[in-house]
Amino acid sequence: MAYTLIKNGTLIDGLGGKPLEEASVLVKDNQIVKVGKDSSINAPEGVETIDAEGQYILPGLIDTHVHMTMELKNIQDAVSTPFSYRFYESTQFLKRTLNTGITSVRDAGFTDIGTKKAVEDGLVEGPRLQISINPLTITGGHGDNWTQSGVDATLQTYPGMPGGICDGVEEVRKTVRQMLRAGADVIKVHATGGVTSPTDHPEFTQFSYEELKVMVDEAYDRNGVKVMAHAQGAQGIKNAVRAGIYSIEHGIYIDDEVVDLMLENDTFLVPTLLAPVSVLESGEKNDRMAPYAIEKSKEVIEAHKASIAKAYEAGVKIAMGTDAGVMEHGTNLRELGLMCEIGMTPMEAIVATTKTAAECLGWENKTGTVEEGKWADIIVTAMNPLEDIRSLENADNVTVVMKDGKIYKNIAG
Repeated sequence: MAYTLIKNGTLIDGLGGKPLEEASVLVKDNQIVKVGKDSSINAPEGVETIDAEGQYILPGLIDTHVHMTMELKNIQDAVSTPFSYRFYESTQFLKRTLNTGITSVRDAGFTDIGTKKAVEDGLVEGPRLQISINPLTITGGHGDNWTQSGVDATLQTYPGMPGGICDGVEEVRKTVRQMLRAGADVIKVHATGGVTSPTDHPEFTQFSYEELKVMVDEAYDRNGVKVMAHAQGAQGIKNAVRAGIYSIEHGIYIDDEVVDLMLENDTFLVPTLLAPVSVLESGEKNDRMAPYAIEKSKEVIEAHKASIAKAYEAGVKIAMGTDAGVMEHGTNLRELGLMCEIGMTPMEAIVATTKTAAECLGWENKTGTVEEGKWADIIVTAMNPLEDIRSLENADNVTVVMKDGKIYKNIAG
């Protein structure tokens, strides 16, 4: 039985209330057992102590939209990189993500159950994972990287990664079953086109309502597994929400009807404001991004910001997600500054990255806030994120990272 005491810090607990000064958090094994003022906590003998004097104690952060086993490459690199290389490469992505203070993620595609198990078993350091295996996509849709030259840069399939391309209700049903068989915690679908795909546009509607509905029927109604949707154009978002899909990823073109539908159905919105910004930045500094992706990013950035602002002002539930893998892993927390630019307060951005993100993952009773009985996912920051939300962008300002009661980083001093 091991105890750890994080003491003498200012607690921002993820619930959105006033921070608690001179706070302590007592951890027993992998669980938070006591939270309160320093003077109220009697730590047992032999407790490991972390002094957070002058620093800030927060819940472990959560990114609800990542791609842990990829970072976008240009097509030449994509087709010439050896198949197994990306598994070794992903160990650095996982460790880098954890180092920023992100202790849980929902993987939106291309990470298999072996990677998840490697993290769970301690072979690789990384955040706790929910995985979707391979996103479902239509022929020629977002996720089908066949090019008009005939070169196909779509990621390879293998036993743990069934192919995601499917057309028609029965093919869709079977593909959902294959993802579930492969260990999917959530089903991911491309309901519209996207920015980084070669043959479509973000506003293009892809799967029909009937195809989306059978995904929900097969995954959630029969197996209790929710469906998340890459959905950028308004009509595709409406189709997804009406079909019972529980979270909308990106949401570039949101109109009033979309907002009303999302509020009515209690649908989550995962903005990924960083994604098109990063595509454009990458295109300006290197050759990793295809010209079509750069042009589409230029087209959507302002509409994206306006759409997320509209949804936020209307009260749509927003969970932080980045699309990391489109940009470099470890730069995830730039998203919080972008969320504040569209009108959120720093506290609201933190709640979106902790409490609401945990709700999006279905883990609200386990993590997302610093409360007694929850997993010991805790970070300490050197600077006050309520005064400078962008201070979180520098991983050196995250001085302690604890996941499941284990300390992975401690430079608190």
